[in-house]
Amino acid sequence: MCKSTKLPKFAYSCFSSSFTSFLAYVHCLSKPSSYKEAILDPFLQHAMDEEHIALHKIDTWDLVPLAPGNSVVGCRWVYKIKTNSDGSIERYKPRLVAKGYSQQYGMDYEETFALVAKMTTIRTLIVVALVRQWHISQLDVKNAFLNGDLQADVYMAPPPGVSHYFGYVCKLKKTFYGLKQEPRAWFEKFSVVILSLGFVSSSHNYILFIKCIDACHIILSSYVDDMIILVMRLMTFQF
Repeated sequence: MCKSTKLPKFAYSCFSSSFTSFLAYVHCLSKPSSYKEAILDPFLQHAMDEEHIALHKIDTWDLVPLAPGNSVVGCRWVYKIKTNSDGSIERYKPRLVAKGYSQQYGMDYEETFALVAKMTTIRTLIVVALVRQWHISQLDVKNAFLNGDLQADVYMAPPPGVSHYFGYVCKLKKTFYGLKQEPRAWFEKFSVVILSLGFVSSSHNYILFIKCIDACHIILSSYVDDMIILVMRLMTFQF
């Protein structure tokens, strides 16, 4: 009987041989602990290059000289390995995140609270869709937190691999992963866009948005960057 080193009481024998092989393979996958270690892997290096290109396309920051009196937030790479159901590697997913724990309240950020849908709301919407035979869809917003607008100037240290002049830092033009204000900034941007499309926020649940088009109801709710959408008739579901 083979036991996991992470969970001493967990035995692989209760699973099929194929699933046991999958678990053993996943446990053997190792993620780099630093940028210097990651650049030695050509697959991770390629994935980080793609992330740099994506950040550049959406114009995330400007390299500027740091003015006296301004604080700088550090950054680091976080690495994940996505696997398929058979245990094979689907893709490498590096993400550049800011060290938001070093931000100072009142200087780098203020309010951080952001509304999210309650699980009770999500379950209720699913029941409504089933009872009334409405169409139900799920939507995941890619790079959602990079779309929020910053209300204060935030300076971040240039990430590893980005060439820059001495004394220059990244002045963020949008919210960034790891910042304390990122969830609130994203929800504010999301609300503005949804309301501009003709949706109305429910007075009973502010995270619930409703739109009526020719007697057809569209209901939308959001949990961070995941959305659930109910439509009375699919053929009329157009923003």
